[in-house]
Amino acid sequence: MHRLFRRQIRKSLAQNVPPILQEANFVFSKGEYGRAAELFEQLARTAEGRGGPRAPLFYLQAGRARLLAGQAALGIPSLQRGLELLAQRGQFQRLNQAGKRTVRELVEQGLNAEASAIEAWLGSVLPAGIPIEMSSVERGVLPTHCPACGAPLRPSDVEWLDERTAECGYCGSPVRENP
Repeated sequence: MHRLFRRQIRKSLAQNVPPILQEANFVFSKGEYGRAAELFEQLARTAEGRGGPRAPLFYLQAGRARLLAGQAALGIPSLQRGLELLAQRGQFQRLNQAGKRTVRELVEQGLNAEASAIEAWLGSVLPAGIPIEMSSVERGVLPTHCPACGAPLRPSDVEWLDERTAECGYCGSPVRENP
């Protein structure tokens, strides 16, 4: 009975996830980065237009997809917009984490000037007192992808609802750690 209940919850969660988000995550996971970027950009613009809390994450993922597609000139503005929205909303811990990851990914792509520019900007907007290193709090092991929308899950990027349950940043579905 318990298993059936969990299956019904997952099914109902998946039904509430917009198909475009599922498709964006699916094509990203298949390596179709150009298409994924287009979908994430559309999601980001729509979410930003209505003041949605996930707009920064969609912009960041669109930028990542553009970088992976070899389209850095198109990806940098999305990365910057995602970070700017986090700063405007006062989400400084998330900005710190997303900013560090963005700088690291730009350096990995050989985009050192862009990485330096974002790093300098982060230094100008992050308030003093934001920890230099990401939190090292021990958390459970999450599935690699959200069961509802297929988004990648990183324990350091999700909002933990309790010791064993995190919220998917893309669709808001609760995700329990692996047993």
